[in-house]
Amino acid sequence: MGILDFDFSSLFTLTNMVVIIIGTFVGLVIGALPGLGATIAIVFLLPFTYSMSPVAAVLLLLSAYQAAEYGGSISSITLGIPGTPAAAATLEDGVPLARKKSPGKALGYSLTASTIGGIFGALCLIFLTEPIANFALKLSDPEFVLLGIMGLIAVASISTKGTMTKSLISVVLGLMAGTIGMDMFIGSPRFTMGQLDLMEGLGIVALLIGLFAIPEILRVVKDELHIKFASNSSNLSTKLELKEIKSVAKPIGIGSVIGTISGILPGLGTVAASWFSYIGAKKVSKSPETFGKGNPEGIAAPESANNASVGGALIPLFALGIPGSVGIAIVMGAFIIHGIQPGPRIFAKDPTLTYGILFGFLLTTVSMYIIGRLLTPLFARMLVVPNSFLMPIVLVIALVGGFSASAKYFDLWFSLILGVLSFIFIMGRFSMAAFVMAYVLSPIIEKSLRRTLLLTEGSYSAFVTRPASLVLLFIILLMLISPLFSKIKNRRKESKLAEDSTAAAVKG
Repeated sequence: MGILDFDFSSLFTLTNMVVIIIGTFVGLVIGALPGLGATIAIVFLLPFTYSMSPVAAVLLLLSAYQAAEYGGSISSITLGIPGTPAAAATLEDGVPLARKKSPGKALGYSLTASTIGGIFGALCLIFLTEPIANFALKLSDPEFVLLGIMGLIAVASISTKGTMTKSLISVVLGLMAGTIGMDMFIGSPRFTMGQLDLMEGLGIVALLIGLFAIPEILRVVKDELHIKFASNSSNLSTKLELKEIKSVAKPIGIGSVIGTISGILPGLGTVAASWFSYIGAKKVSKSPETFGKGNPEGIAAPESANNASVGGALIPLFALGIPGSVGIAIVMGAFIIHGIQPGPRIFAKDPTLTYGILFGFLLTTVSMYIIGRLLTPLFARMLVVPNSFLMPIVLVIALVGGFSASAKYFDLWFSLILGVLSFIFIMGRFSMAAFVMAYVLSPIIEKSLRRTLLLTEGSYSAFVTRPASLVLLFIILLMLISPLFSKIKNRRKESKLAEDSTAAAVKG
């Protein structure tokens, strides 16, 4: 079955349309609330996907993901506080433009750019995924081990200065967590500590609520519980003239391409995509000196990149079975809940499901634009709701949703205890993103590695005798040594600056 053979009537059902609208609404609200963001939106909705069809479940999460990426710009522009980490780049020109002209114009540029970027990412997803998957079918277990390792290195390397070791520790802990439960080859329990509730491994919903929702609530309670934001909620119409859209066509194109590529590369994500796009748009702009002073191009580039990266991050999930971002790793949880293993074989096993999600993702972007146009003024005014009122509601819904997903009190206590531990780890600057990516990739790496060793009778020769494996090993080597070259380059720069300053002092 190819793209042209897909029956669109299976996608345009009442259930699918309703879940896309609900997901968009929730994503916009949570994305607009400072500090929460797309990951919390997905975790928040994940427990409700148990009773849905696989297509509806995934579309609910993806619509929330898309909408939250745009929603982050609402608080960034109206409050000067990024709703999501990726919206920090939008703040640079969003706030000055909102003050000089109107918040509505700035939000209009953001919404239009997000929509075009989302559509570009969705089209890349539809037309590039199957060719990549067909190529991936020629790969075997040794290559999937190496692809998994590449994903781990990528996510561990995207860390701030001084946290690389902690990111690597997070990766190791995530790999260990992925081994809890029944051994998939010999049927023996591992690291279950006699708990029957752990025989099937850690509950994905309970784990994600404990890693993201609970720590975020604790952070708000610690730092921002009694903060009241003052919102500039006057003149919030997002309508743009055609000439205004044309004026930002180039930065939108730059952001869409950079965002999609950043999404495809595991671990890079929306934050890197938005800043790369902002820098790229500034370099090619006719008036770079106006960036940071309310230039619409500085809004259009990062916002198109944010949403394009969502579609880009789905490409390796469908083509290789490897999530391109933390958000997509959580979406992968919905696949796992419904007994579906993403990867190149999914096109042959269940093409109706696959194409339903690919084309449905395009609808999530359209939904984001329509609902964003209608409700952005309302969301901007909602931002003044005090956190002391909002956080208890979020906590209760998260815990109830987590419990309803499995109906196990064990999972409820597990989420709470893990949430407190995660909060402590986050305060120590450990990476929960690295932990989740490692947890998701752990069974893929283990299964492929053990199967390879069984077929080769314990020999590792398959990793160096296959051409594809050798190419991947070379890429992994480059990924490992590139930070060393960067360090050497920085040290040379520092020593040269020191020499120049010494020479200047001697002359003076």
